[in-house]
Amino acid sequence: MNPTDISTSSPVPLIETTRSIGSYESVENQHFGSVAVVDRSGKLLASAGDPSFMTFSRSTIKPFQASPFVNDGGLDELQLSDQELALMCSSHSGEAFHLEAAASLLKKSESTPEDLQCGCHTPLFYTANDQRPPANSVWNTTHNNCSGKHAGFLAWCQIHGAKKASYLELEHPLQKVIRKNLSIWCDTNEDQFGRGTDGCSAPNYALPLQALALSYARLADSKGGDTAKKLFAVMTEYPDFVSGTGRNDLAFMNAAPKDWVSKIGADGVQLIGIRSKGLGIAVKITDGNQRAVIAAAIETLKQLDLLKNIDDSPLAAWATLPIKNARGIVTGQVRPCFRLNTV
Repeated sequence: MNPTDISTSSPVPLIETTRSIGSYESVENQHFGSVAVVDRSGKLLASAGDPSFMTFSRSTIKPFQASPFVNDGGLDELQLSDQELALMCSSHSGEAFHLEAAASLLKKSESTPEDLQCGCHTPLFYTANDQRPPANSVWNTTHNNCSGKHAGFLAWCQIHGAKKASYLELEHPLQKVIRKNLSIWCDTNEDQFGRGTDGCSAPNYALPLQALALSYARLADSKGGDTAKKLFAVMTEYPDFVSGTGRNDLAFMNAAPKDWVSKIGADGVQLIGIRSKGLGIAVKITDGNQRAVIAAAIETLKQLDLLKNIDDSPLAAWATLPIKNARGIVTGQVRPCFRLNTV
């Protein structure tokens, strides 16, 4: 795949929100974006907007950031559980079982929460479930949704005797091997990556949207290598460790158990791999709206005829998105406004 062959297309409206009163309804907002659907070879099968749109991967690349540790025999060397590996691929909610797995990961790599360089924030559980944190709550770095990824970084350093204090530096041996691996997963040369810093302070990369879609087609490939099979297995066996209560990735993976692997990224990016169909799906909302990217991903699955009985699916609550005011009155809705173009 050559990301220099940039499409002349532009992002298009994917999702619109309405505002209504009585029988009157008007469109209030439009969320522009792009969709790319590819097969395991990277062939573009369907799209909306610009399938070559350069997109920061954000947390969608966490499985590939964990892949060097798996490739190098770290699971056996440190005796990691499948749940702990799933946490390395996660944007977790900071629930008790997530924190227990993070603590175990740190112990096995002879590290501490102070070694994590991801920073600290209120656990995602509260926002996802419309709850207020308990009064006087105190958080540490393990509550960060990226603490599993960072604990995995420290674990890689532990098995290689690499410096832990500098594990996030762009030229650290770990970050170099991550870029090399990512270039293989996405079939894109490293020198064509856009580069930036993620919310957790780790290096992050921008690639064409269809290259990101390819990475998840390969992650879901039942005939892929041992590392791909292992990552897919733990993510789909333990989607609650990858995500959390009330979260969209848990709903996506529970909608098609052990067939769909799903990972959202901050600022409006969603990737899904479909094992049974050999597909990778990537969606990007250009204004970064998370509500819109989930709705667009669900609509993409429906248009691909992969989600037929939405009312009986764990995704039902995500597909029907009424907008309510502070009194609970429905004032509008979130709805798709695009059609996929098949190639």
